[in-house]
Amino acid sequence: MLERILPSSWTLSTSALIEVLTVLGLAVAGALVVHWIGFAILKRLARQSQTPLDDVVVARVRRPMQFALIIFALSIAAENDALVGREWDVLTDFLTPAVLGWVAFAAVKGVALGFAEQVSNSADPVAERGRLTRIAVLSRTIRVAIMVITVSLILFNIPGVRDVGTTMLASAGLAALAVGAAAQPALKSLIAGLQMALTQPLRLGDLVKVDEQTGRVEEIRMSFVTVRTWDERVIVVPTSRFLDQSFENWSRINEKLTGPVFLHLDPDTEIAPIRTEFESYVRGHPLWDGRNLQLLMTEAYPESIELRLAMSANTIGDLFTLRCDVREHMLGWLRKEQPGALIRHRLEVEAANQRAKQGK
Repeated sequence: MLERILPSSWTLSTSALIEVLTVLGLAVAGALVVHWIGFAILKRLARQSQTPLDDVVVARVRRPMQFALIIFALSIAAENDALVGREWDVLTDFLTPAVLGWVAFAAVKGVALGFAEQVSNSADPVAERGRLTRIAVLSRTIRVAIMVITVSLILFNIPGVRDVGTTMLASAGLAALAVGAAAQPALKSLIAGLQMALTQPLRLGDLVKVDEQTGRVEEIRMSFVTVRTWDERVIVVPTSRFLDQSFENWSRINEKLTGPVFLHLDPDTEIAPIRTEFESYVRGHPLWDGRNLQLLMTEAYPESIELRLAMSANTIGDLFTLRCDVREHMLGWLRKEQPGALIRHRLEVEAANQRAKQGK
């Protein structure tokens, strides 16, 4: 079949070849003119719109639509030319699904980018992360489906592949079992990705703790999720892991959190001055959001006591900085005002010497 399109098999005269090339050239030129006029109008209409969605979509589909119009124009020219029509029919079976798939792929990506740009202007960061997650997962799913369908349509135009498909349909039961077993991990990842987009146990930008590691969700794919830690390491976690096992999401609703600072002090410590100094310092700190502020003695041991200094902030990053500042300030204040509150390991030298003498 393909040998018909090879130049060595052509039987055209020079005049006929010039005529064919002229017709095809005019078809391509006409397609380019139509493309230029059409997208000039679309760009003007997009600039008049208030939303950036149409601008992004027009920019994304511009190039694939150019090739689609060229192929469409060549198809029209080939249908009216008996010398080219038969050979063109062979190519169009492969080019048509490829170009249409390219246009659909670009359109979906453009719509996703346009919606993402609209969402990025939201005043609610939590809602923004949720919408971005849904857009990213669903658009990626649709693009994968477009690629699979496009490649399948192209391959089925090859006679050998078509015969394989016919054979598989003849033994549909066995084929279904084989395909189902082979595709089980991929289907599980696909379902997990869709479930992640719909239920949203975590979103792009969420701060999560998984496997004793804490970091921001950087990317959500069908098969895995990437989490970037504070030291710039990237943790790759299977998507199904977030659906099958528990994990901590520190920014599920918002980033307002209450965090503690623990002080382990001598049991003879005076608590009231420490509480006064702690509350005074935090109230004057610019990162405190005014919600929670409390000092409690949470444990009392024979040789030490534990104080929990709780405070709150608007974001997780602010809370971390506030806790570090409070920890540094309170230890400095204790060294200056209550040095006896800091635990030291003491050796009872006289008692130890007496026990040593009795042991001789």
